[in-house]
Amino acid sequence: MKGKICYVCGKEDLNKNEMGLNKKLLNKGAKTFYCLDCLSEYLEVDAEFLLAKVEEFKEQGCTLF
Repeated sequence: MKGKICYVCGKEDLNKNEMGLNKKLLNKGAKTFYCLDCLSEYLEVDAEFLLAKVEEFKEQGCTLF
């Protein structure tokens, strides 16, 4: 099975954290996804901030990650 591809840049095989962030921050039923770099540009935040949010969501028990 082929992995998900970034809607903007075409990066292949997005990881679970990237897909989870898209679902958590944009749309739980998302069918298209952004890679970490494109998502950070779209949301106008640093990629490091998004990675910190992933860890925060994991600690809260979010099952998307």
